[in-house]
Amino acid sequence: MCHFLYIASPLTLSEVRSMLPPGLAADFLPPAASSALRAPLPAAQTTARLLVGACSCDLYLHRDALHHREEAVLRQRYRALHLNRTTIIQAIDRHRRGDHPARDPAAWQALLSAFVIEHARNAGDTLYYREFSPGGLDGTALSRPPAKISVGAARSDPAGWLEEEVATVVGRG
Repeated sequence: MCHFLYIASPLTLSEVRSMLPPGLAADFLPPAASSALRAPLPAAQTTARLLVGACSCDLYLHRDALHHREEAVLRQRYRALHLNRTTIIQAIDRHRRGDHPARDPAAWQALLSAFVIEHARNAGDTLYYREFSPGGLDGTALSRPPAKISVGAARSDPAGWLEEEVATVVGRG
């Protein structure tokens, strides 16, 4: 269980990757998850997870490399979901995997907002979806119509433009 950020874009994966800030990666989704994410935005050509390491937690939680304090926040959410100890340990192991450039969430969110703005300028409407899940797209909230915002909203509120479990389409206008 970690935070995961998803994108459904009219661009190719290579084009999306070329615009990402250093430290942020984009990985393809399996076909079932891809179709769920693409449904609200049929023009999307590419669906992917945007990751720092093996999850997207760095975008929303301050990673404490020395004391792992952010893991306490994750463990609280895991317990609220009534997960067993083995599942929690596996989730924490995944959360720790990969490279994690030393940035606080505000810096990541500013970089993400800049990416979202540039992406909208090049591609037009793009869907973003953030959830806390075991690692595969749950996507329950994708059955609701997506929220629509302009790049101005992402620019003016880098930390708050994308709510958890709210599919959001960002467009030029």
